[in-house]
Amino acid sequence: MLLTHLERVLNYWPMLLRGVGTTVGISLASLLIGVALGFAFGIIRTGSNRWLSRALGLYIDIFRGTPFLVQLFMVFFILPSFGLELSAFTAGVVAMSNMAACFIGEIVASGIRAVPAGQTEAAMATGMSRAQQLRLVILPQAVRIVTPALVGQFVLLIKDSSVVSAIGLFDLTRSGWIIVQNVPNGLIVFGLVGLCYLVICYPLIFSARRMERRAQAPVL
Repeated sequence: MLLTHLERVLNYWPMLLRGVGTTVGISLASLLIGVALGFAFGIIRTGSNRWLSRALGLYIDIFRGTPFLVQLFMVFFILPSFGLELSAFTAGVVAMSNMAACFIGEIVASGIRAVPAGQTEAAMATGMSRAQQLRLVILPQAVRIVTPALVGQFVLLIKDSSVVSAIGLFDLTRSGWIIVQNVPNGLIVFGLVGLCYLVICYPLIFSARRMERRAQAPVL
């Protein structure tokens, strides 16, 4: 019986591949935008303008402290009330990018704060502008510090992309729901869906572990 169901599920592999393509596409687009915004957020959070930093901190706390599904529904269902209608894919990218930016922003801010103050003081002593300090001294060191955490956040972003199926986007999870209606064996169907997510995420998980080991290795 299980083998029969497995054979029937495998007949739907083009549907699974289509779902994989959507999941990878929306995750990659959200990742690129989220990283760019996240670094901007991190720089602002550690900047000299306290009011702007606190306002952004409140914004970040709101989105870090609310369920992603609620944020997704706000983008997809509420924005049209203000005349801004988005496709399911675009709404997913907007919501995921914003969520990623909030988490990445705090990760980057912690990395910037972890750079020894002497490095910044030395850069200031050479007459570097704030932009030069960030580009040449602070951010290169901060990135090395937070890279394992960033990779972990990328994995979470890919897994959170499964939520976009709630607004009708044909992603990997959505394809699983459609297949299980035709092959009533949730164990096999969502076992394969979970395996697909693992195949997508495992290279990042493996990379994060290697980076953590290198960071923890003693310097000889």
